[in-house]
Amino acid sequence: MGSGESWKGQPLVDRQHPHDLFSELSVSYSYAFSKKVDAFAYFGYPGEPALGSVAFMHRPSALANPDAPVSHHWNDGTHITFGVATLGVRVDKFKLEGSLFTGREPDENRYNFDKMRFDSWSGRLSFNPSRNWAFQVSHGYVKSPEALHPGEDVNRTTASAIFSLPMRNDNRMNVTTLWGLNKTPGHEGENAFLLEGAWQMKKAAVYTRYEWVQKSVEELDLDPAKYGDALFPVNALTAGVSYDLLNIAKTRLALGGQLSVFFDDKSLHDLYGKNPLALQVYLRIYPGLMKM
Repeated sequence: MGSGESWKGQPLVDRQHPHDLFSELSVSYSYAFSKKVDAFAYFGYPGEPALGSVAFMHRPSALANPDAPVSHHWNDGTHITFGVATLGVRVDKFKLEGSLFTGREPDENRYNFDKMRFDSWSGRLSFNPSRNWAFQVSHGYVKSPEALHPGEDVNRTTASAIFSLPMRNDNRMNVTTLWGLNKTPGHEGENAFLLEGAWQMKKAAVYTRYEWVQKSVEELDLDPAKYGDALFPVNALTAGVSYDLLNIAKTRLALGGQLSVFFDDKSLHDLYGKNPLALQVYLRIYPGLMKM
């Protein structure tokens, strides 16, 4: 029940769209006034504005899961933005950032560089009280993100908390919880909630993810004449394991599997069935943990 972006002029629903070959090309500069105060500037083409938590593919709690969250476009859907400029300042454990960026999501050509527009803005406040915790709240105005709906702008608000606990023998536990809200003019706000966790051992990882997302008729590409302006709650629960088969030159090859179960609204049972299941087996290549 994932959705977002398009292919050959058709909306992508129940599919995981590919990302552009160049996901980030950026430069940044920071200046420290003291040990507790510094300022920085960032430019990306493409890059990531100050909106949402860290993108799912970079979250420690989601590294082993090959699927994008159903709530991706409620939190970190702007992580590949063709044209973003950010200014920020850190004062002790707080960081305040503001971005100007291109609201339109990448086009269907995955190898080109899209036009920079700088028609959207966002702000984010982060708080890191210790080495184990990271909190953020953010809000942004995203101008015309979907090419198929050029007249729709989105106001997005997010909040998240990330917990990380290193343990002995390279074991570590990571947990993320986040909330996101998308609001378009003339429509009800659509909420999303995610809770995910992972326990990484030397060679094995055990992980899980729960999501609750409100999907609109437009988001699911349904017939408005039949379904009206309803919002459909979608619940998804995933559990998985992976195991490293090889570790060569700081590069690992893992074999994994996961099971997902979806709890959809009764009115969607004729399309998806009752509590549809998804089973995946995958191979994953990823870099080893960097140590300092």
